[in-house]
Amino acid sequence: MGKTIVEKIFQRHSKEEVKPGNIIWLDLDVRTARDFGGANVVKHLKKNYSGNYLENAEKTYFTFDLSVPAKTIKYAINQQICRKFSKETGMNLFDVDEGIGTHVLMEKGIVMPGSTAVGTDSHYNILGAIGAFGQGMGDTDIAFAFKTGKTWFEVPETMKINVTGGYKWPASPRDLTLAVMKKLGSSGMLGMAAEYYGYAIEKLSIDGRITLASQTTEMGGIIAFISPNKEVLDFIGKRTGRSVKGVYADRDASYVKEVDVDVENLEPMVASPPKPTNVCPVSDIEGMEIDSVFIGSCTNGKYEDMLAAAKILKGRKVKKGINLRITPATKEVWAMVIKEGLVDIFIDAGAVVFTNPGCGGCAEGMPGLVGESEIELSTTNRNYKGKQGPGEIYLVSPATAAASAVKGCLTSPDSLEVKN
Repeated sequence: MGKTIVEKIFQRHSKEEVKPGNIIWLDLDVRTARDFGGANVVKHLKKNYSGNYLENAEKTYFTFDLSVPAKTIKYAINQQICRKFSKETGMNLFDVDEGIGTHVLMEKGIVMPGSTAVGTDSHYNILGAIGAFGQGMGDTDIAFAFKTGKTWFEVPETMKINVTGGYKWPASPRDLTLAVMKKLGSSGMLGMAAEYYGYAIEKLSIDGRITLASQTTEMGGIIAFISPNKEVLDFIGKRTGRSVKGVYADRDASYVKEVDVDVENLEPMVASPPKPTNVCPVSDIEGMEIDSVFIGSCTNGKYEDMLAAAKILKGRKVKKGINLRITPATKEVWAMVIKEGLVDIFIDAGAVVFTNPGCGGCAEGMPGLVGESEIELSTTNRNYKGKQGPGEIYLVSPATAAASAVKGCLTSPDSLEVKN
């Protein structure tokens, strides 16, 4: 019997028999903690172990992305604890200028196709975008991973998602992602690994793949893999300085179920509160008045997302009274947006540009929150009550967000007669 992608990656990182339902010890290539959970990881290590806190300092990282620079005393102290521990042990640290941790790991070639990595981030499975296994865990589990370089894991069953048909502007990878979420719902991937296939998937850029993988958690999934194409392998190869190969499922791999998602003639989509899977076409509620707009986060904070917004905003003005905020995911994206002149477009349009690269409005540690009863369009991954303040959050693509900021109401990007 052939193996799925997660089974093949696990088998390469475990001496035990890998099959669905088995609990195995998994060797970890990378382990990280963020600015919020990192201090607790240090506390657990010092409470439970005496010295020699790290199995391998070179494979261990702190990444700061939730409150950068720290805006509260609690965050400042947490980051100080992490910096001090990093100096004590020699482990790596990406400080407040670098951006969202999982993105930084991919940009710098630290995680590559077939890698295993864990961290204190519930969206750590975003690493499936490049065909790596990533998993978010609690502070205690990550402390154990720091100490031993291992974690235990139950091998998940794998489902296959066949994305059929094709789409074109004004639909985007975010709209494809919302279409998948509409089909599967909040538990359609519950406890499972997943593999995406189809022409529309193969065509996705790295940025688009990150958008799709970033919403795995919202469907209950453990990890969702997008098999790396030549673009992904070339990108990671350049970042690592060596030849990189992907891990692909066997032809006779066994799947627990298959689901088809048709994206032919896909329209721009929107997820209404309180669930990110509460999805409908923008046209169903087009014209809804809004108060603010946020573009950024791990879901849509990449250069491709910034460019999509800039094409909409170029030569236009954000409607008076609408608050548009833009935050890049990483320092690398930030620098590219400045270099390519997108910042000028955003400023001329009347947007608030930028906070430091990071999670932005998706975490209370950074600007981007909304007040009571305010309606915000956001490109973040969640729209739960309170996630970005007490207001109502609607999830959309960067193009839809930018177009709506111009009109002052929810609208499709093609309502402004913009060509891609």
